[in-house]
Amino acid sequence: MEIQEIKAILEGLLFASGDEGITVKQLANILEITEASVQTILEELKYDYEHRERGIMLMHSHGAYHLTTKPEHSKFYQKFIETPHSTRMSQAALETLAIIAYQQPITRTEIEEIRGVKSDRPVQTLVARMLIEEVGRKDSIGRPILFGTSKEFLTFFGLTSLEDLPPLPEGQSNNEFEEEADLFFERFNEQFDENEPS
Repeated sequence: MEIQEIKAILEGLLFASGDEGITVKQLANILEITEASVQTILEELKYDYEHRERGIMLMHSHGAYHLTTKPEHSKFYQKFIETPHSTRMSQAALETLAIIAYQQPITRTEIEEIRGVKSDRPVQTLVARMLIEEVGRKDSIGRPILFGTSKEFLTFFGLTSLEDLPPLPEGQSNNEFEEEADLFFERFNEQFDENEPS
């Protein structure tokens, strides 16, 4: 493969890895190149992102690399979150929020096991809306991020505490759990949407 193609694939892998990121060793194994080559390409990407016309940056933390937005643009992301047309959440975000609310603290991988699909985008949406937050790291391989609901979550849904969440029937399958939790958040989302000034 040409170096530019490898660079493009590496960039895509960084995006796909979401908040948990990806290590140099993982990238080297996937791309079938040396770790030194991966490090060189990462440095090139970091240099590219440092230019003013780019909207994202490369972060390195806990041994993994991941993409994130630039802090100097934060006021624009805040305006986006507060924009009325962006208030209504997608079904995927509602499903993910329901799972986190009832199963917290929970990792993204555990969310995906329940939903049966990748959940990077819904999790990113919920973090951006400040409805969920990082509450720690699981004591397991890779120390994945644990997510839980935030104070803004309680305010958004008019709850005084997590104890106000309606109890779900016991002994149900993942699909039944998802349906019950979805119905609760769907009702609140629709009500919020109707009360939003046009």
